[in-house]
Amino acid sequence: MLHAFDTVRTYLEQYGLHPTAAFLLTRTLVVVGVLLLSVLANFIAKKYVLKLVHYFARKSRTRWDDIFVRERVFERVSHLAPALVLYICAALMFYTEPKLAQITERVAVAYMVVVGCLIADALLSSGLGIYEDYEIAKQRPIKAYLQVLKIFVYLVSAIFVLSVLIGESPWALLSGLGALTAVLMLVFKDSILGFVASIQLAANNMVRPGDWIEMPKYGADGDIIDVSLATVKVQNWDKTITTIPTYALLSDSFKNWRGMSESDGRRIKRALSIDMNTICFCDEDMLERFKGIDLLSDYITGKEKEIAAYNCEKEIDEREMVNGRRMTNIGVFRAYVVSYLRSHPQINKNMTFLVRHLQPTEQGLPIEIYVFSSDKVWAHYEGIQADIFDHILAVIPEFGLRVFQNPSGYDFRGIAA
Repeated sequence: MLHAFDTVRTYLEQYGLHPTAAFLLTRTLVVVGVLLLSVLANFIAKKYVLKLVHYFARKSRTRWDDIFVRERVFERVSHLAPALVLYICAALMFYTEPKLAQITERVAVAYMVVVGCLIADALLSSGLGIYEDYEIAKQRPIKAYLQVLKIFVYLVSAIFVLSVLIGESPWALLSGLGALTAVLMLVFKDSILGFVASIQLAANNMVRPGDWIEMPKYGADGDIIDVSLATVKVQNWDKTITTIPTYALLSDSFKNWRGMSESDGRRIKRALSIDMNTICFCDEDMLERFKGIDLLSDYITGKEKEIAAYNCEKEIDEREMVNGRRMTNIGVFRAYVVSYLRSHPQINKNMTFLVRHLQPTEQGLPIEIYVFSSDKVWAHYEGIQADIFDHILAVIPEFGLRVFQNPSGYDFRGIAA
């Protein structure tokens, strides 16, 4: 190359140019030629090579090369072409001025380090995209770890760029970072806390994308859509997004509904308050009427035999209702609810199944239903629960019972009338 430079300069001098003018013109031509060559290399890399790579990536059946295209890995690699041309031709452009050649080479190397950093960033993002295609990604998210690795790559790249530009060894710069540890700890406090929290969250399998969590302190109630180094994003049921610091999931309490999602049912836990003034013993007419209810006929028949045998054995005087054992309308109602729920096709009978009394209050006697629906989809679950209580509320008067309800304006109008 230097021989070509001298040849051109000599050729110009032979045509009568002054040696200085010939030298300047030759160097200008070389600089312009190198710059044009860099532009040409960039054009070829972007216009032809990159398009060819993208074409083969689209045609291939593998998915990883499509992810590389999406994350612009090949596009960033193409930026190396003009930098390589400048680096190789720096000595030719300034062969009489080594300092300028050295500066040009350093700038080209620094640029290539920056491009290499961007390529590494894109490769890590591509690796995350490939990893997320596998089922294990839902249980073991690695986004936070890759973000830490990206920060490390950027820090190392910055050190190398600085060392290249000032002409010092990167190890000398690294040794001087000890004094900046406190500053770095302050600047990257959230990242460090988030990294530690991410490790603990992943190690203990506390949260992962797709989990439904509740965290009232941050107004979060919905599905986790992203777990990163610094934040956890939750899409609430109203479609708003709540951002929670990752370390807050360790320092504060939250509820994770994953256990429900992975179980065989979703809990229905609701109580109805019965007006205690309507609770009474069942007389013969009531029992005969209850026998006509399919879900109660066997229960009433069996219970009558059991009670009759007990009262006979104990020689109970049955002329008084309070003597011996008798069925009550509230007890028969509970038996009906149990039979109704056991016959319900969408109630899981293998999980906790309770119909129980709670502590009586000034608002009546609460009868609580504690069962699990076999369908865990929220909309379906709410429909099942509503259907069950629609039926129970409608059937309560058949047992001579009344649901407690505070007096309303309608009641007062009736009294006034």
